[in-house]
Amino acid sequence: MTATARDPRALGTPTVDQIRRRFPAMERVHGGRSVAYFDGPGGTQVPREVVTAMAEYLFHHNANTHWNYPTSAETDSAIEQARIAAADFFGAQPNEVAFGQNMTTIAYHVSRAVSPRFARGDTVLVTELDHHANIAPWVRLESERGVKVRWVRMNPEDGTLDWKDLERAIAEGPKLVAIGAASNALGTITDVRAVCAMARAVNALTFVDAVHFAPHGLIDVAEIGCDFLACSAYKFYGPHIGILYTRSALGAELDVPKLSGAPDAMPERLETGTQNHEGIVGAAAAIDFLAGLGDGGTRRQRLSAAFEELGRRSEDLFTQLWEGLGAIPRVRRYGLPPGSPRTPTLSFVVEGISSDDVARALADVGLFVSNGDFYATTVVERLGHAQDGVVRAGAAIYTTHEEVERLISAVKQLAVG
Repeated sequence: MTATARDPRALGTPTVDQIRRRFPAMERVHGGRSVAYFDGPGGTQVPREVVTAMAEYLFHHNANTHWNYPTSAETDSAIEQARIAAADFFGAQPNEVAFGQNMTTIAYHVSRAVSPRFARGDTVLVTELDHHANIAPWVRLESERGVKVRWVRMNPEDGTLDWKDLERAIAEGPKLVAIGAASNALGTITDVRAVCAMARAVNALTFVDAVHFAPHGLIDVAEIGCDFLACSAYKFYGPHIGILYTRSALGAELDVPKLSGAPDAMPERLETGTQNHEGIVGAAAAIDFLAGLGDGGTRRQRLSAAFEELGRRSEDLFTQLWEGLGAIPRVRRYGLPPGSPRTPTLSFVVEGISSDDVARALADVGLFVSNGDFYATTVVERLGHAQDGVVRAGAAIYTTHEEVERLISAVKQLAVG
C-alpha cells in the first residue's frame, strides 16, 4: 500500500483534520489557494492553546519574579510549572532546565561558561552536518582561548556523518563534542547516544543540538547521556524561546557570566537577566499540546505515545514526498531515503532554476517552503550549492497527503512545464 492510499483512520485520535482546526494559520489563503506550510523546519505554526496561555499570563499574572505580591508569586509558579513540563519533555529533572532567548544564544552562553575549563591547544569537535549555531560558538573559542576546532566530515552522498572520522576524532581526546541530533537541512538523525558514550570514555563534555529533532522524536537525556542539550519551542508549535538541559552537577560548577546578586542555584544561575515569562508559559503550553495528542497516565507517557503515532504519520508523508519528487525530471533530492533514521524534511533543487525562483513560484500557489542554507552553511557547501542554496520542505503534524500532492504537482509544473 502506498502512503497516499493509507486509511486516514490509521492516523489515530485526534485526526489530522481535528489537529488542523486548532491552528488558525490553517485558515490562511494566498493567491486564491489555501496555504500549505512546509516551512516547519524553520518554525512551526502555533495552536490556539499556546496563544491563549500566553495571553492569560500577560493579562492576569504579568510581573517580575521573587517579590512579595500575588502576581509575582504567580509568575514564579508559572515558571516552575514550565520547568516541570520541559523536564518531562527532556526526561530530566526540573532543576536541570533553563530557559533562554533561543538555542543560538544559549550555545554562546554555554560556550563562555565552559571555556575556562579549556587550555590553549585543547580540542573541541564540531561537525560539517550541524547548524552553525552549534559550530560558531565553539569556533569563537579559537581566538578567545586558543582552542583548536576539529571538524568531523559529512558524507555529501547520503547526508550522514563520516563515522570513522568521528571515531578517530573522539579517540584523539577532545575536551568537548558538539553534535546535532538531527540535521535541519537534510533531516539526518545521528546516533547521539553512541557519540556521547564515546565522548564520556575520553572525559569529553557533550553539547547536543536537538532543535530539529525535538518536533519529531521523544528526547531522553538520560538515555542519550549528554551534558547539555538545547532546543527551541518555536520548532515544536510554541513561541520563540530556547530551552536548555544541563546535567545538574555540572551546571552548579560552571563559571557562568551573571550579575552580582543574581540567583546562584541551579537552574536559575544559567538564566541571564529577566526572562521571557510569557514565552516560558507558551513553551509549557506547547509541550502540553503535544502531550494531549497521546494517551497515558503521565505527561511523559502521553508525549511518548504522541511521538510514536506522529512518527508513523510523518514517515508516510515523507515517503510520498520523496517518491513524488524523485519521479520528476531535473529534480535532485538530498539525504537518506524513507526507512532511514531521519525526520520528514527534504532538501532538493530543480536544475536550471534558482532556489529563490522555486520558492517564489511555489508561494504564488500557496505552498510555503524555505530556501537557502538555513545556517547549515557547511552542509549546503558540501552539496555544491553554496551560491544558490537548496529548497527545503518539511512535514508537520498539520500536513496532509493532499498538500504533499499539491507540492509535488507544483514542482513538476516548474521542472517540466
